[in-house]
Amino acid sequence: MATEPELTPLFDFLCEHSTSKSRVMALIGPYHGSRSLTGVLTCKDKNHAYQAVQLLRRALASRDTAAVEEDLHALTSALPEAPASSLRTATAHAASGTWPTPAGTTFFPPDENLGEDEETHGDENATSPESETPDGARLKDLRGKVVRIAHLREFHITDEDALIRAAMDEGWEPLPASELDEDDPRDLIGAVMTLTESGGWITGADALEDQSEARLLRVEDGDELTDWSPVPVTTHFHHGWRLHRLASNTPIEEEQQPDLVALFPVKECSCEDEECEDCSWQLTPRTADLLLTSLSVLADQAYDDADELRDQPVTKQRPGNWELFTRLPSLTWSADRSWRRRMARAFDDLSDELEHGRWPQPSCTAEEMALHLAIEDAPSHLDAIDTSDTAHTHLPEYRDDYDWDACSDLFFQDHDVLMLFDARLDGIEDPDGDVNQHLGMGDLRAAAWFESFGYPPARDPKRGFRR
Repeated sequence: MATEPELTPLFDFLCEHSTSKSRVMALIGPYHGSRSLTGVLTCKDKNHAYQAVQLLRRALASRDTAAVEEDLHALTSALPEAPASSLRTATAHAASGTWPTPAGTTFFPPDENLGEDEETHGDENATSPESETPDGARLKDLRGKVVRIAHLREFHITDEDALIRAAMDEGWEPLPASELDEDDPRDLIGAVMTLTESGGWITGADALEDQSEARLLRVEDGDELTDWSPVPVTTHFHHGWRLHRLASNTPIEEEQQPDLVALFPVKECSCEDEECEDCSWQLTPRTADLLLTSLSVLADQAYDDADELRDQPVTKQRPGNWELFTRLPSLTWSADRSWRRRMARAFDDLSDELEHGRWPQPSCTAEEMALHLAIEDAPSHLDAIDTSDTAHTHLPEYRDDYDWDACSDLFFQDHDVLMLFDARLDGIEDPDGDVNQHLGMGDLRAAAWFESFGYPPARDPKRGFRR
């Protein structure tokens, strides 16, 4: 006797496009727990896929197939037989608010720990966040601000079998053979889309690119919500930086370097008078050069690690072979990719000051930590320099070269951030803690690492990221 399919809650419909086809997916799963995507239909025309998503969303919102009957007839008439049949079936499911899935393909976590408020999700009188947004509203009708976020992600599939197994473990099933094209007979696109919903590792694939672009929509700028937009939504991501570098025929090692001799002129004096300003410690070209090298290397490590780790936490049991983030205090190990990219940018911000002839002045906790690491690593870069003939060895020598203790003493307001490495002081990062308040340390929790000290001035929030 065949097992009846389970009815799984249905939340939304989405579409994605490749060069040869477009796919419509349904977002299904439990009210509390992980959700996944399942295939609805595939078609050649991206406009048909977009229209199908809008139609299905309307059926889902109205819970009535009659509300979309006319548009459904028009769209199915324009589609081939297989996707047209799939769309009619999907519309009926959308109107019911559920999606049939084979038994055991979706996971519903036990609800014994749910509070009373969480158990009332089915109460028609319960207030939900969606009730704050009028159905069918346009941008000008909304009281609050609207943020649009666009993502660009590219994956290199290295193990198709592993990828498919991982997706099936998430409850995914490939589309029927009749709806697949010869360029993707195993429905790899659907498998990747399913795994990206979890926000974790993509088993069997390496991430090549992951960019996000976000902005506020403004009526006065002519913006409109996607569903009401008269033109397709477009987003500009950075592109072609490798190609540009190749086309310019400028090798990385030959890129224009700052003139450190001009940026950090040294006043020489041998009077050794304690009151003489020219006898005080100076940041020399050689010291600045090694700091720049150290900051640049650490920034690249941070960007690389952020792309590899993504939102996965570093753990004490298995910290991994990451070059940078295991060196930070353990309270940062659960940070997400966005936090890690901001940490990478902290190294770049300090480099920018040196490249403009200024002493590096940390403006936030993240930059303090970045500068401590750079000073710690700088001597190792000196050891690696070929002393026979390098740009560094051609820099003039001064008595203050490589005085890293002076750098630690003079570049910081305090060294409180280093106390986060002391396991005996667990919890000292909390500004409400007695020890923290007694020492006047401020908020050293990871979420506050990028909050400006006030002096030096905060960085430009629109400066973006180097990569």
